[in-house]
Amino acid sequence: MSDADGDKNYKLIATNRKAYHDYSIEETLEAGLVLTGTEIKSIRLGRVSLREAYARVEKGEAWLINAHIALYPSGNRYNHEPTRARKILLHRKQLAWLTGKVREKGYTMVPLRLYIKRGFAKIELALGRGKRAYDKREAIAQRDAQREMERAVKV
Repeated sequence: MSDADGDKNYKLIATNRKAYHDYSIEETLEAGLVLTGTEIKSIRLGRVSLREAYARVEKGEAWLINAHIALYPSGNRYNHEPTRARKILLHRKQLAWLTGKVREKGYTMVPLRLYIKRGFAKIELALGRGKRAYDKREAIAQRDAQREMERAVKV
């Protein structure tokens, strides 16, 4: 996974649980975000949803689309737009690698987690393939079977 798993100096803000259900995750990487002042304040309050979010590469830049960061309650008339596109900060090589994967093999860039690490908002991006309906049912069946085995072991 990303650097955040080994580092205890981060605060998890939001997780995209739907992504694990809809996509089979292959690779992950950590990236920064370009945010406004009211956005980072709202993130620190935990008012974020990544449920419908996805990432896209346009004109050589990566963008986070549809991530909902709620309006900052103490914000004034310069408060941010909740679902605006936000630039994702990646190294040039990382961006080229991601672009190649998405074009060639039909992967999708999906945000998995948003967290604050050393005072900066970071996002964990994943390359995932969309699951089909029968794959989702199979995953649910495996999860239920695992729960049953754990219950049997406890008793």
